[in-house]
Amino acid sequence: MPERSKTNAKGILVEAGAACAEFQDAMLTNLSCRRLQCDEIWSSCYAKEKNVPVGKKGTFGFGSIWTWTAIDANTKLIASWMVGSRDSYAASEFIKDLASRLRHRVQLTTDGHKPYLEAVEEAFGRNIDYAMLIKIYGTAETDEKRCSPAECTGTKIQPVVGNPDLKHISTSYVER
Repeated sequence: MPERSKTNAKGILVEAGAACAEFQDAMLTNLSCRRLQCDEIWSSCYAKEKNVPVGKKGTFGFGSIWTWTAIDANTKLIASWMVGSRDSYAASEFIKDLASRLRHRVQLTTDGHKPYLEAVEEAFGRNIDYAMLIKIYGTAETDEKRCSPAECTGTKIQPVVGNPDLKHISTSYVER
């Protein structure tokens, strides 16, 4: 592809992203969600982490990239989403954005990713019913080319704050 076409395509994607963010900020406010599920979805950009050139390692947009999502368990609305790294800073920004869009107290379920703990406390304080659904995995395959995670052999429910309803602690919608 000629260099000019790459530049135009990049510009169109940047404009589309800005338009989507503007739409999200205008329309996804004062949401009446009651039960939310959050998770991060991995993908790679440019190349998988092990194939990123040395000069590009550690630069956002090269290697692993994560899409953070919050889905309403009743309506399946994506109440908030964010593309970023999978660290405490990204968790905090994502959960603060989610909290700013909600009308009232919600029940939230996340996986066992530890950065959620501080992010949820920072954004909601005690004004939330929050639990983690921690997955227990079997022995991972040793094949270096394995792309999918090891088999999930069980789960552990960990209430964190408030009074989450045990029958609604799930991340099954957001993981589909």
